[in-house]
Amino acid sequence: MQVFKLTPRFSPTPGGHIKEERISFKLASADEVTVTIVDSSGAAVATLLRRLPVPRYKQLSLRWTGKLGTAHGYRLIAGPEGRQAVRPKLAGPPAPAGVYRVRVTLRRQRRTVLSPRSFTLVRP
Repeated sequence: MQVFKLTPRFSPTPGGHIKEERISFKLASADEVTVTIVDSSGAAVATLLRRLPVPRYKQLSLRWTGKLGTAHGYRLIAGPEGRQAVRPKLAGPPAPAGVYRVRVTLRRQRRTVLSPRSFTLVRP
């Protein structure tokens, strides 16, 4: 796993300056990834992608809107500098305010990587 980036804090509310968590990373080896948001106790709160093939050295950018549950598909959106980002379709209720991390499961390598930093979801 190489180059893991997160937004330090976001607020998915009408008054929030940053409304989505911006997640991006690169893999040193091609693999199938499952991307999960976990709370401060390590419990899964949202599964953004399941077994998505990701080529090596290709930047994968995702957006989390702060909703709970398992994504039922996704759509591609325009990201910065013309790059595309994946926005998973989550229909669950809003996640509570708190500190979260990203867990990436690498199927072929049979290992899991936890983001080195956490991020904060802010609610009014």
